[in-house]
Amino acid sequence: MTSETLDTTRGSAGAAGRALTITLIVVLVAELMNALDGSIVYTALPSIQSDTGATSAAVQWIPAAYTLVFALGLITGGRLGDLYGRKRVFLTGTAAFTLASLLCGLATGPAMLITARALQGAGAAVMVPQVLAVLYVSFDGQARAKAFGLYGLIMSLGGVLGPVLGGVLTGADLFDLGWRTIFLINVPIGLAAVVVGVRFIPESRDPHARRLDPVGIALCSAGLLLIVYPLTVGGEKHWPAWSVVMMLLALLVLAAFVGQQRAKTAKDGSPLVSLSLFREKSFVGGVSAQLVFGLVSGVFLLSWTLFMQDGLGLSPARFAPAAAAVAVGGMGGAMLASKLVLAHARRVPQAGALLVALALLGYELLVTGQGTEVAFAAAIAPMLALGCGFGMIGAGVAALALGGVDPADMGAASGVFNTAMQVGTAIGIALASVLYFVHAPAGSRGTVVIDAFASTLWYIIAAAVVMWALMFLLPRRQPRT
Repeated sequence: MTSETLDTTRGSAGAAGRALTITLIVVLVAELMNALDGSIVYTALPSIQSDTGATSAAVQWIPAAYTLVFALGLITGGRLGDLYGRKRVFLTGTAAFTLASLLCGLATGPAMLITARALQGAGAAVMVPQVLAVLYVSFDGQARAKAFGLYGLIMSLGGVLGPVLGGVLTGADLFDLGWRTIFLINVPIGLAAVVVGVRFIPESRDPHARRLDPVGIALCSAGLLLIVYPLTVGGEKHWPAWSVVMMLLALLVLAAFVGQQRAKTAKDGSPLVSLSLFREKSFVGGVSAQLVFGLVSGVFLLSWTLFMQDGLGLSPARFAPAAAAVAVGGMGGAMLASKLVLAHARRVPQAGALLVALALLGYELLVTGQGTEVAFAAAIAPMLALGCGFGMIGAGVAALALGGVDPADMGAASGVFNTAMQVGTAIGIALASVLYFVHAPAGSRGTVVIDAFASTLWYIIAAAVVMWALMFLLPRRQPRT
């Protein structure tokens, strides 16, 4: 081989490496926008209510509209990528999300804002499932593990950082825009992601896909709606009978969905979700662990935020270093998992689950021992270990659960995987009304909040142990593909 040929080969390899790096950045930035937007609005709600005159019901629907539509559309969004190309669908979803963010920032009243938030959720539901699919088909081996590690970090920590960033942006009142900046900040970022993504993201699709499954979409969406809607709003209304009935009906509708998917597979081989996915023990284990992970995150992050602010009396600005500690720990955990998961497989996320349980146990002992006298530094320190555990779980479970999935079904599998996290988080937040608010009603302060938080921690620790046990379904060894 001549030196000229060698230089050309190296140059081509370098260009391909840069393209993959840019692809990674683009899709992870899109995932970060979604992860932040699910929670960034909470700290801005008082300002939004004051500025727009929104009623209490409207204030509740500003975050709920996003969460509901996002959760309902993930599986369909994933299948769209399999059918029509993950790059094309990702860019379409990102553009829709960006446009909806602009509409949120320009909203003239609660109705327009709620509608725009629903459109944001729809755009995210199309955009997000393509992220894991693009990472899977673009990377392999150790590079894939690292990419999944970064994905797990962003997915895990977006909910923590969102309220902090929302408080900072709202308080900064840039250009006299107030709360509107929490949405408008997505516009330049989203536009950049679309422009750069057009050039660098590789296209991929299921070559054997035939057509969409409208009956499957309707049944799946109805089943998820019957679960997510009562979980989202039922707690605020003290769990009326209709909320319980809806969740029971969800079981019937989802059973009908499974039957319809089997019939669709036998008829023309084009179901919304390939049921063969659920014959893979690692996928079932990963989705189950992800569901419980969402539950743990939902209960803990809500109750912990209230503990820090209502129990210890910290302002949102003083709360920011605590959230940063979770982020730093999560970054370390995700990077550690990406290095170890190929060699140690399920032991990596299992170690993360045990680390979460031990960190929360130590936190419970600290809180019950010192009450409102807990020092600020002591209240933050365990968050490094907790964040590390979260990062190890988020990175490890994604890599192991999806590692054995047929690339042709990666979009749909990613949609199911992400839906598990969303439903788990909704369950977790709903359980907070039973585990936390029953002991510390809204407006409680001081020792009442401390006691409620300490009591809630025991349930979260138990859920972390359940998550650890579910991870035995993940593979002992990660295939080196």
